[in-house]
Amino acid sequence: MKAFPWLLLLLLFGGSSTFARFIAANDPETLAIGAPAPDFKLPGTDGKTWTLAAFKNAKILVVVFTCNHCPTAQAYEDRLIRLTSDYSDRGVAVVAISPNDPRAIRLNELDYTDLNDSFEEMKIRADRKKYNFPYLYDGDNQQVSRSYGPVATPHVFVFDSERKLRFQGRIDNMEKPSKTPTVQDTRNAIEALLNNLPVAVSTTKVFGCSVKWAEKTDWLEKAKVEWAKEPVELSTISTAGIKDLLKNNSGKLRLINVWATWCGPCTREFPDFITINRMYRGRDFEFISISADDPANREKVLSFLKKQQASVANYLFDTDDKYALIEAIDPNWQGALPYTILVEPGGKIVYARQGAIDASAMKTTIVDHPLIGRYFR
Repeated sequence: MKAFPWLLLLLLFGGSSTFARFIAANDPETLAIGAPAPDFKLPGTDGKTWTLAAFKNAKILVVVFTCNHCPTAQAYEDRLIRLTSDYSDRGVAVVAISPNDPRAIRLNELDYTDLNDSFEEMKIRADRKKYNFPYLYDGDNQQVSRSYGPVATPHVFVFDSERKLRFQGRIDNMEKPSKTPTVQDTRNAIEALLNNLPVAVSTTKVFGCSVKWAEKTDWLEKAKVEWAKEPVELSTISTAGIKDLLKNNSGKLRLINVWATWCGPCTREFPDFITINRMYRGRDFEFISISADDPANREKVLSFLKKQQASVANYLFDTDDKYALIEAIDPNWQGALPYTILVEPGGKIVYARQGAIDASAMKTTIVDHPLIGRYFR
């Protein structure tokens, strides 16, 4: 029997406390202080294969389990880059490992990011942020991650010159980059080891996103079932209604796509908008679709939307006057479909695109907007 039915039975008959104990019991144990560093052989975003032996000349080895998507991980990445730079000439090597199986991550867990945790997307993140440490992928079988036992991302493991674990826990005591931490746990451990002193605090709790172990993939199937149940509706909208939409009094970042069933690029890219909506709809964000089909084709439009599981605010322009639609949406729009705009609260258009969007670039635009953001504020 698959994992999910067993978990469901535990939840139904054992209650939430039994369920929580089961989950905790099935997570790997965190490596004990004094234990030797488990060996590894993992691909890096730099095209190399990295092993434990590759760091044999380092006085101290810092292994950080982190990832692309987690807001806490993103909040710490600049500090991790700075830590690597500060200690690189003192014999300290830093290596980051992503422990997550990208197939175990639901879309609504990507609400603080534009990138999932696949190896290809790790390459994008490492290049974009100019990581000065190797960034390794362990998402396929997670055997290395299980041998270390990270609880969350990020989770730091500091090993001495003999590769015995001397510290495991957090980077510091302040997640928000805008605030100054008062306890630098990882730096304190490194400084102690460099000075041949015992580490005063060898273990701390960690805060961040849970590791996405492979057995969590069943939750993706559950999400698909939930999405399929969401109602899909279609309303008509006038030029006055469109002007109200563009005023955007919602307090949210509003993405509007104008499309039609007869427009090939429109229908091909529409699933990207559904994915974007599922990623960010839990934040201050909403997606709205407006069909430029003739009102007489309402059933055809609705049928397409249902196939796409478009449980968003969907509109059909109420007349066949396409020029009135163009002027109502954006006088700068030349009229070709699809047409997409991103509207801030108050009505400022901060993105406009005639033609198909670049879905990856759109996610970046959304998550980097001040109203959304990559980490908890």
